[in-house]
Amino acid sequence: MKTIDVREVTQAVKRLVMEANYFLPKDVLAALETSQKKEKWLLATDTLGKIVENAKIAERDLVPMCQDTGMVVAFVELGQEVHITGGLLEEAIQEGIRQGYAEGYLRKSVVEDPLQRKNTGDNTPGVIHYQLKAGEELKIMVAAKGFGSENMSRLKMLKPSEGLQGVKDFILETVELAGPNACPPMVVGVGIGGTFDKCTLLAKTALMRPLDETNPDPFYQELEEELLQTINSLGIGPQGFGGATTALKVSIETFPTHIAGLPVAVNINCHATRHKEVVL
Repeated sequence: MKTIDVREVTQAVKRLVMEANYFLPKDVLAALETSQKKEKWLLATDTLGKIVENAKIAERDLVPMCQDTGMVVAFVELGQEVHITGGLLEEAIQEGIRQGYAEGYLRKSVVEDPLQRKNTGDNTPGVIHYQLKAGEELKIMVAAKGFGSENMSRLKMLKPSEGLQGVKDFILETVELAGPNACPPMVVGVGIGGTFDKCTLLAKTALMRPLDETNPDPFYQELEEELLQTINSLGIGPQGFGGATTALKVSIETFPTHIAGLPVAVNINCHATRHKEVVL
Protein backbone atom coordinates (compact mmCIF):
# COMPACT_ATOMS: atom_id res chain seq x y z
CA MET A 1 0.00 0.00 0.00
CA LYS A 2 1.37 3.41 -1.02
CA THR A 3 0.36 6.55 0.86
CA ILE A 4 0.11 9.94 -0.87
CA ASP A 5 -0.74 13.13 0.98
CA VAL A 6 -3.20 15.49 -0.73
CA ARG A 7 -0.69 18.33 -0.41
CA GLU A 8 1.59 16.48 -2.81
CA VAL A 9 -1.29 16.16 -5.26
CA THR A 10 -2.10 19.88 -5.05
CA GLN A 11 1.50 20.89 -5.66
CA ALA A 12 1.77 18.55 -8.64
CA VAL A 13 -1.43 19.81 -10.26
CA LYS A 14 -0.41 23.44 -9.66
CA ARG A 15 2.82 22.82 -11.53
CA LEU A 16 1.12 20.86 -14.32
CA VAL A 17 -1.45 23.52 -15.19
CA MET A 18 1.25 26.17 -15.45
CA GLU A 19 3.59 23.99 -17.50
CA ALA A 20 0.77 22.93 -19.82
CA ASN A 21 0.21 26.58 -20.70
CA TYR A 22 3.90 27.47 -21.00
CA PHE A 23 5.39 24.41 -22.72
CA LEU A 24 4.04 22.97 -25.95
CA PRO A 25 4.63 19.17 -25.98
CA LYS A 26 7.74 18.23 -27.96
CA ASP A 27 5.78 15.93 -30.29
CA VAL A 28 3.44 18.78 -31.24
CA LEU A 29 6.32 21.20 -31.80
CA ALA A 30 8.11 18.62 -33.96
CA ALA A 31 4.96 18.07 -36.04
CA LEU A 32 4.61 21.81 -36.62
CA GLU A 33 8.24 22.14 -37.70
CA THR A 34 7.94 19.14 -40.03
CA SER A 35 4.78 20.55 -41.57
CA GLN A 36 6.48 23.90 -42.10
CA LYS A 37 9.23 22.24 -44.13
CA LYS A 38 6.69 20.42 -46.30
CA GLU A 39 4.50 23.44 -47.08
CA LYS A 40 4.69 24.87 -50.58
CA TRP A 41 2.37 27.83 -49.93
CA LEU A 42 4.46 30.78 -48.66
CA LEU A 43 1.76 32.18 -46.39
CA ALA A 44 1.26 28.75 -44.79
CA THR A 45 5.01 28.39 -44.24
CA ASP A 46 5.19 31.83 -42.67
CA THR A 47 2.16 31.17 -40.45
CA LEU A 48 3.57 27.89 -39.16
CA GLY A 49 6.85 29.66 -38.49
CA LYS A 50 5.08 32.24 -36.35
CA ILE A 51 3.26 29.49 -34.42
CA VAL A 52 6.57 27.76 -33.70
CA GLU A 53 8.20 31.05 -32.71
CA ASN A 54 5.29 31.84 -30.40
CA ALA A 55 5.66 28.46 -28.67
CA LYS A 56 9.38 29.00 -28.16
CA ILE A 57 8.83 32.49 -26.71
CA ALA A 58 6.25 31.07 -24.29
CA GLU A 59 8.74 28.43 -23.12
CA ARG A 60 11.60 30.90 -22.84
CA ASP A 61 9.69 33.61 -20.97
CA LEU A 62 7.29 31.35 -19.03
CA VAL A 63 4.19 33.01 -20.41
CA PRO A 64 1.03 31.40 -21.82
CA MET A 65 1.30 30.41 -25.46
CA CYS A 66 -2.33 31.50 -25.99
CA GLN A 67 -4.59 34.10 -24.40
CA ASP A 68 -7.19 31.35 -23.90
CA THR A 69 -5.57 29.40 -21.09
CA GLY A 70 -8.40 26.90 -21.20
CA MET A 71 -10.69 24.98 -18.92
CA VAL A 72 -8.78 22.23 -17.15
CA VAL A 73 -9.61 18.62 -17.96
CA ALA A 74 -7.84 16.12 -15.72
CA PHE A 75 -7.43 12.40 -16.35
CA VAL A 76 -6.68 10.56 -13.14
CA GLU A 77 -5.51 6.94 -13.03
CA LEU A 78 -5.64 5.77 -9.43
CA GLY A 79 -3.92 2.55 -8.43
CA GLN A 80 -6.05 0.40 -6.15
CA GLU A 81 -3.10 0.06 -3.75
CA VAL A 82 -2.84 3.85 -3.27
CA HIS A 83 -4.18 5.45 -0.11
CA ILE A 84 -4.85 9.21 -0.23
CA THR A 85 -4.39 10.93 3.15
CA GLY A 86 -5.03 14.40 4.55
CA GLY A 87 -8.19 15.15 2.62
CA LEU A 88 -10.15 14.39 -0.52
CA LEU A 89 -8.43 13.74 -3.85
CA GLU A 90 -11.06 15.77 -5.73
CA GLU A 91 -10.54 18.82 -3.54
CA ALA A 92 -6.76 18.52 -3.81
CA ILE A 93 -6.90 18.55 -7.61
CA GLN A 94 -9.25 21.55 -7.67
CA GLU A 95 -7.00 23.39 -5.23
CA GLY A 96 -4.02 22.71 -7.49
CA ILE A 97 -5.90 24.23 -10.42
CA ARG A 98 -6.85 27.23 -8.29
CA GLN A 99 -3.29 27.86 -7.14
CA GLY A 100 -1.74 27.26 -10.55
CA TYR A 101 -3.97 29.72 -12.35
CA ALA A 102 -3.36 32.34 -9.67
CA GLU A 103 0.42 31.95 -9.34
CA GLY A 104 0.91 31.44 -13.07
CA TYR A 105 -1.07 34.57 -13.99
CA LEU A 106 -3.27 32.48 -16.25
CA ARG A 107 -6.60 33.81 -17.50
CA LYS A 108 -9.60 32.64 -15.49
CA SER A 109 -12.20 31.50 -18.00
CA VAL A 110 -14.71 29.41 -16.04
CA VAL A 111 -18.21 30.62 -15.18
CA GLU A 112 -20.07 28.99 -12.29
CA ASP A 113 -23.37 28.65 -14.16
CA PRO A 114 -23.72 28.15 -17.94
CA LEU A 115 -26.61 30.61 -18.23
CA GLN A 116 -26.01 33.17 -15.46
CA ARG A 117 -22.33 33.49 -16.50
CA LYS A 118 -20.68 34.71 -13.29
CA ASN A 119 -16.93 34.00 -13.38
CA THR A 120 -15.66 31.76 -10.58
CA GLY A 121 -12.51 33.87 -10.41
CA ASP A 122 -10.04 31.01 -10.11
CA ASN A 123 -10.68 28.78 -13.17
CA THR A 124 -12.27 26.07 -11.07
CA PRO A 125 -13.92 23.69 -11.21
CA GLY A 126 -11.94 21.60 -13.63
CA VAL A 127 -13.45 18.52 -15.24
CA ILE A 128 -12.00 15.34 -13.74
CA HIS A 129 -12.19 11.82 -15.15
CA TYR A 130 -11.20 8.95 -12.87
CA GLN A 131 -10.06 5.45 -13.75
CA LEU A 132 -9.09 2.74 -11.30
CA LYS A 133 -5.97 0.75 -12.14
CA ALA A 134 -3.96 -2.02 -10.55
CA GLY A 135 -0.82 -1.07 -8.64
CA GLU A 136 0.61 1.67 -6.42
CA GLU A 137 0.74 4.67 -8.76
CA LEU A 138 -1.33 7.80 -9.08
CA LYS A 139 -1.07 9.25 -12.58
CA ILE A 140 -2.52 12.67 -13.31
CA MET A 141 -2.69 14.24 -16.75
CA VAL A 142 -4.07 17.75 -17.13
CA ALA A 143 -5.12 19.42 -20.35
CA ALA A 144 -5.84 23.11 -20.78
CA LYS A 145 -8.73 22.97 -23.27
CA GLY A 146 -9.39 26.19 -25.15
CA PHE A 147 -12.90 26.75 -26.37
CA GLY A 148 -12.16 28.10 -29.84
CA SER A 149 -11.61 24.49 -30.81
CA GLU A 150 -13.88 22.91 -28.18
CA ASN A 151 -16.83 24.82 -29.61
CA MET A 152 -16.22 23.21 -32.99
CA SER A 153 -16.58 19.67 -31.60
CA ARG A 154 -19.63 17.54 -32.40
CA LEU A 155 -21.39 14.26 -31.64
CA LYS A 156 -23.73 12.29 -33.85
CA MET A 157 -25.66 9.11 -33.20
CA LEU A 158 -25.39 7.41 -36.57
CA LYS A 159 -27.49 4.48 -37.69
CA PRO A 160 -25.42 1.28 -37.97
CA SER A 161 -26.45 1.12 -41.63
CA GLU A 162 -24.47 4.32 -42.29
CA GLY A 163 -21.33 2.34 -41.57
CA LEU A 164 -17.76 3.39 -42.25
CA GLN A 165 -18.68 5.91 -44.93
CA GLY A 166 -21.09 7.64 -42.58
CA VAL A 167 -18.34 7.92 -39.97
CA LYS A 168 -15.89 9.38 -42.49
CA ASP A 169 -18.45 11.86 -43.82
CA PHE A 170 -19.30 13.13 -40.32
CA ILE A 171 -15.65 13.62 -39.36
CA LEU A 172 -14.86 15.52 -42.55
CA GLU A 173 -18.03 17.61 -42.25
CA THR A 174 -17.05 18.56 -38.70
CA VAL A 175 -13.56 19.66 -39.74
CA GLU A 176 -14.93 21.67 -42.66
CA LEU A 177 -17.45 23.41 -40.41
CA ALA A 178 -14.69 24.20 -37.94
CA GLY A 179 -12.51 25.78 -40.62
CA PRO A 180 -10.38 28.65 -39.28
CA ASN A 181 -12.42 28.90 -36.06
CA ALA A 182 -10.49 26.01 -34.50
CA CYS A 183 -7.11 27.74 -35.03
CA PRO A 184 -5.62 25.13 -37.37
CA PRO A 185 -3.48 23.20 -37.80
CA MET A 186 -5.69 21.15 -35.53
CA VAL A 187 -5.53 17.78 -33.85
CA VAL A 188 -8.67 15.75 -34.44
CA GLY A 189 -9.75 13.35 -31.71
CA VAL A 190 -12.38 10.81 -32.75
CA GLY A 191 -14.44 8.52 -30.55
CA ILE A 192 -16.44 5.69 -32.10
CA GLY A 193 -18.77 3.43 -30.14
CA GLY A 194 -19.90 3.14 -26.56
CA THR A 195 -22.86 5.26 -25.47
CA PHE A 196 -23.70 8.96 -25.91
CA ASP A 197 -21.45 9.94 -23.01
CA LYS A 198 -18.70 7.34 -23.48
CA CYS A 199 -18.21 8.32 -27.11
CA THR A 200 -17.36 11.93 -26.29
CA LEU A 201 -14.91 10.82 -23.61
CA LEU A 202 -13.20 8.58 -26.15
CA ALA A 203 -12.75 11.57 -28.46
CA LYS A 204 -11.31 13.66 -25.65
CA THR A 205 -8.99 10.84 -24.61
CA ALA A 206 -7.79 10.48 -28.20
CA LEU A 207 -6.42 14.03 -28.03
CA MET A 208 -4.10 13.00 -25.20
CA ARG A 209 -2.26 10.45 -27.34
CA PRO A 210 1.22 11.57 -28.51
CA LEU A 211 1.21 12.62 -32.16
CA ASP A 212 3.89 10.10 -33.04
CA GLU A 213 1.72 7.20 -31.83
CA THR A 214 -1.00 5.53 -33.86
CA ASN A 215 -3.95 3.30 -33.03
CA PRO A 216 -2.55 -0.22 -32.41
CA ASP A 217 -5.24 -1.76 -34.64
CA PRO A 218 -4.03 -1.75 -38.29
CA PHE A 219 -7.58 -1.05 -39.51
CA TYR A 220 -7.86 2.14 -37.46
CA GLN A 221 -4.25 3.06 -38.09
CA GLU A 222 -5.02 3.08 -41.81
CA LEU A 223 -8.23 5.03 -41.22
CA GLU A 224 -6.38 7.67 -39.21
CA GLU A 225 -3.89 8.18 -42.05
CA GLU A 226 -6.61 8.25 -44.71
CA LEU A 227 -8.62 10.86 -42.80
CA LEU A 228 -5.52 12.99 -42.18
CA GLN A 229 -4.67 13.05 -45.88
CA THR A 230 -8.25 13.89 -46.83
CA ILE A 231 -8.47 16.66 -44.22
CA ASN A 232 -5.19 18.18 -45.39
CA SER A 233 -6.47 18.18 -48.97
CA LEU A 234 -9.31 20.53 -47.94
CA GLY A 235 -6.98 23.50 -48.26
CA ILE A 236 -8.04 25.23 -45.02
CA GLY A 237 -4.40 25.44 -43.93
CA PRO A 238 -2.71 27.08 -40.94
CA GLN A 239 -5.05 29.60 -39.30
CA GLY A 240 -7.37 29.21 -42.29
CA PHE A 241 -5.03 31.02 -44.71
CA GLY A 242 -4.75 28.05 -47.07
CA GLY A 243 -2.14 25.37 -47.43
CA ALA A 244 -1.58 21.66 -46.98
CA THR A 245 -1.53 21.61 -43.16
CA THR A 246 -5.07 21.72 -41.84
CA ALA A 247 -4.46 18.96 -39.28
CA LEU A 248 -1.37 17.54 -37.61
CA LYS A 249 -2.99 14.30 -36.54
CA VAL A 250 -6.19 12.27 -36.48
CA SER A 251 -6.43 9.97 -33.46
CA ILE A 252 -9.23 7.42 -33.11
CA GLU A 253 -10.35 5.59 -29.98
CA THR A 254 -13.11 2.97 -30.02
CA PHE A 255 -15.32 1.05 -27.60
CA PRO A 256 -17.92 -1.72 -28.00
CA THR A 257 -21.44 -0.44 -28.64
CA HIS A 258 -25.07 -1.55 -28.89
CA ILE A 259 -26.34 -3.43 -31.93
CA ALA A 260 -28.66 -0.50 -32.71
CA GLY A 261 -26.06 2.24 -32.36
CA LEU A 262 -23.06 3.84 -34.04
CA PRO A 263 -22.09 6.89 -31.96
CA VAL A 264 -19.35 9.11 -33.38
CA ALA A 265 -17.77 12.09 -31.60
CA VAL A 266 -15.19 14.53 -32.92
CA ASN A 267 -13.29 16.61 -30.38
CA ILE A 268 -11.06 19.18 -32.04
CA ASN A 269 -7.98 20.75 -30.54
CA CYS A 270 -6.13 23.74 -31.92
CA HIS A 271 -2.39 23.66 -32.63
CA ALA A 272 -1.82 24.47 -28.95
CA THR A 273 -2.47 20.88 -27.87
CA ARG A 274 -1.59 21.48 -24.24
CA HIS A 275 -1.26 18.66 -21.73
CA LYS A 276 1.19 17.54 -19.05
CA GLU A 277 1.30 14.52 -16.77
CA VAL A 278 2.91 13.26 -13.60
CA VAL A 279 3.12 9.93 -11.79
CA LEU A 280 3.16 10.08 -8.00
